[in-house]
Amino acid sequence: MVRAFIFGQMNLASIDWAIIAGYLLLSLAIGLYFRKRAGKNMSEFFLGGRSLGWFLAGISMVATTFAADTPLAVNELVVKNGIAGNWLWWSFLLGGMLTTFFFAGLWRRAEILTEAELVEFRYGGKPAAWLRGFKAVYLGLLMNSLIIGWVNLALVSIIQVFFDIPQQTALLYVAAAMVITSLYSAISGLMGVAVTDAVQFIIAMAGCVVLAILVVQSPQIGGLHGLKEKLPEGSLDFFPSIGGGAGNVMGTLSLSVGAFLAFTAVQWWSSWYPGAEPGGGGYVAQRMMSAKDEKNSILATLLFQVAHYCIRPWPWILVGLCSIVLYPELGESEKRLGYVMAMKEFLPPGLKGLLLVAFLAAYMSTISTQLNWGASYLINDLYKRFVKPNASETHYVQAARWATILSMAISLAVTSRIESISGVWGFIIECGAGLGGVLILRWYWWRINAWTEIAATLSPFVFYGLARAYGSVFPESYFFTVGGTTITWLLVMWLTPPENNNTLQKFYDKVQPGGWWKPFAGTHESPQTAGLVLAWLSATVFTYSVLFSTGYLLFSEWKQAVVSVLLALSSLLVLLRALKTIRIFKA
Repeated sequence: MVRAFIFGQMNLASIDWAIIAGYLLLSLAIGLYFRKRAGKNMSEFFLGGRSLGWFLAGISMVATTFAADTPLAVNELVVKNGIAGNWLWWSFLLGGMLTTFFFAGLWRRAEILTEAELVEFRYGGKPAAWLRGFKAVYLGLLMNSLIIGWVNLALVSIIQVFFDIPQQTALLYVAAAMVITSLYSAISGLMGVAVTDAVQFIIAMAGCVVLAILVVQSPQIGGLHGLKEKLPEGSLDFFPSIGGGAGNVMGTLSLSVGAFLAFTAVQWWSSWYPGAEPGGGGYVAQRMMSAKDEKNSILATLLFQVAHYCIRPWPWILVGLCSIVLYPELGESEKRLGYVMAMKEFLPPGLKGLLLVAFLAAYMSTISTQLNWGASYLINDLYKRFVKPNASETHYVQAARWATILSMAISLAVTSRIESISGVWGFIIECGAGLGGVLILRWYWWRINAWTEIAATLSPFVFYGLARAYGSVFPESYFFTVGGTTITWLLVMWLTPPENNNTLQKFYDKVQPGGWWKPFAGTHESPQTAGLVLAWLSATVFTYSVLFSTGYLLFSEWKQAVVSVLLALSSLLVLLRALKTIRIFKA
């Protein structure tokens, strides 16, 4: 009866079901393979024993940021504002590359288990203990549940539209997928999650490429040349028409000056956002800390940035552009569903199963990481630190497995309460606005103290609430929150005493950061700041150049393509020379 219900509801061919079943069995098999290794201790369970090579760690980062909602989100951005709409997330590259060269090595060198543990390593006393416990609950439970909730809701939307079934029925299928994901996450620990991520990323990207080819080559579109002819003016502009209003697919697409400045000049360094935290953090920091050494940590993060911006976007962008032509009737809140409608319309049996597996893979890679990462905070920074500090490693691993299951249950409950994915995005971006400066400076300026980070963590909620109360919306509300938060933490920093000298000296001796540490510096080799800055800027130019040259080549914009390719090659040469000046790359 259950089998008949599922087949009747979802109406897939036998080959589609075989592909889905094979994928799920493979995921569980990988989890079982790493079960014994993950059970040794917390370092193995949460960091893979700090043994990940740069390629596996980097691909795992990329796979985690490729969630079920990502192609749909890009589809919505493209439909509303053309290719230029992607600056909402393209702008994070500057911060991502800053993390790569200025922070990835420091995270690995600190030899901590979680980002929250850094708080009591960098600061001291009761304020640091309180902040660590707060972050464990705030990030590991609240924010983690919201992130998982929006990813769940995206998969619900995909299943609901693809199979024409009610939302509650789709939620049951998503719950089943999450149960499977939580099981192999709880069994295998980070190493199993990372290996599964690599497999899932290959499947997910292959599925998206296949869909893009089928949709672009369909009679309704007529190839890339036909797509260019059918699109509204401005759809293919890579840069926004500064000064216009909101996007409009009936005319020239544009972004307001405020929105573009918020994306490119402020957002990348000032806001806490999952996967793009200034200075690193979250699951990105977890992968940095799981790398074999500093060099592997930096290379993994560099691979992540390049793959995140250069390899992934164009199949999604192409389908988004096609959905402008194919589904002009979609309302404002439905534009993201054009991607799913294209799946439903253009995929034959077999490929339907492949694309569903691709979305399952994208979904499961994100959820497995979020569950493992969230459990690391709950166990290492809450349970072990404040509840049961002297238990055995085996006990903590067992507790971590139960925390993974608990996180799953709470996240499913949160999912049922979320009504808008964009609402969650907006809340997370604005309630982390202004915190980024402290997350960066705590590594490079001795004067930052625990009270400074507490103020920067809590102030955005106050200023965001005030902005909303007075009817302010993004980007005006964003600038208000960033400005208010920055002024607040600067005042708190100067009005409170610095951290204890012994705490600061211990941190400096272990991590050996650059920046303003003159009172504690002296015995360590100073970092090659000029080389790091050159590597940061050249890697940023290289990545943007590859991103743009790919688009120009796809749309036969030959002059722009040649310029972008030459710029990519030149910046790559500069990057390689800059790396040779950095200590860990000299050998």
